[in-house]
Amino acid sequence: MKEFELKYGCNPNQKPSKIYMADGSELPIEILSGRPGYINFLDAFNSWQLVKELKEALGLPAVTSFKHVSPTSAAVGTVLPEKLKKACFVDDIENLDASPLACAYARARGTDRMCSFGDWVALSDVCDVTTALLIKREVSDGVIAPGYEPEALEILKTKRNGNYNIVKIDPDFVPAEIETKQVYGITFEQGRNNFKINRELLSNIVTENKNLPESAIRDLIISLITLKYTQSNSVCFATDGQAIGVGAGQQSRIHCTRLAGSKADTWFLRQHDKVLNLPFLDDIARPTRDNVIDGYINRNEEDVCADGNWQKYFKTQPEPLTDEDIKEYLKTVSGVALGSDAFFPFDDNIERAYRSGVSYIAEPGGSIRDDAVIECCNKYDIAMAFTGMRLFHH
Repeated sequence: MKEFELKYGCNPNQKPSKIYMADGSELPIEILSGRPGYINFLDAFNSWQLVKELKEALGLPAVTSFKHVSPTSAAVGTVLPEKLKKACFVDDIENLDASPLACAYARARGTDRMCSFGDWVALSDVCDVTTALLIKREVSDGVIAPGYEPEALEILKTKRNGNYNIVKIDPDFVPAEIETKQVYGITFEQGRNNFKINRELLSNIVTENKNLPESAIRDLIISLITLKYTQSNSVCFATDGQAIGVGAGQQSRIHCTRLAGSKADTWFLRQHDKVLNLPFLDDIARPTRDNVIDGYINRNEEDVCADGNWQKYFKTQPEPLTDEDIKEYLKTVSGVALGSDAFFPFDDNIERAYRSGVSYIAEPGGSIRDDAVIECCNKYDIAMAFTGMRLFHH
């Protein structure tokens, strides 16, 4: 297949629309089901690069959940603790621990469930049955992978009345070194960002605390590779083999950190006993449950515990998650890794990061206020590496 005609571009009025190889060669994909759109393919090709690089860097199966050309999370395939299984709604899956790919999917899709609603999924490895069963029950636009077990493919083909978007990509495809795009009729050209993110990138530790354990190195690599494919400005919190808070596309660095930090806090608080034991009605749909849990933790538009509201969601009126509950729970959090796609211009980012349990940071460095940022890290005994490499992505 040398080209594929799309229904439309970013919006229905943007026609005609298609994907093709500029040199006239075959596209490196097969469409096994559905008819992906313009934004679907933007998500597919960006997300595939992310999981391919994570697998190469860490040697573990990797999964990412993408939405509007940025990852909501990314994770590698390590076994989930029991509380996290329950928080990710996968505690009912038999043999989950036996599939590293399914574990990676459970982590990535379970991190920011509101933002992952209607996501695009990328799998680094051939999709197995357990992973397909997990994908089947979530609201999702499509999946890209290097292959699919026959039974897994049949499971996925039942989604969306047989119209679920399933893309197979050639894992050996290597893009051209030079890439181009057009804006307002003007062509931009640049070299591909082939910069390798690995442990050597973390060798320049500029703080008094020089200790980066293996778990922190893994999580910082996950954070930085995630940022490489996140719309900038961006900051990423990671722990236990997964990104837990992505703050994407903000004009101010502190807003990136606040957004990512609040998402990380919500991820931790979803494992609070009060949240895990919410007495949901049996017929509550998964997306509604996600919204209610977010409202319960963050007390957004609706007080889900109030009279007249709780009856819509719960069998009995739950106790609220109080400010004191939240404060005490988050005080127990530590060992979180934080990556930034550009330098921190002020130490307010460090202050906010510390509130969400950050103990390790990787950022390019190069700000005229680097000394103040380093001093703030030293105040909290945070280990910080200067990578010397910016990771903007647009």
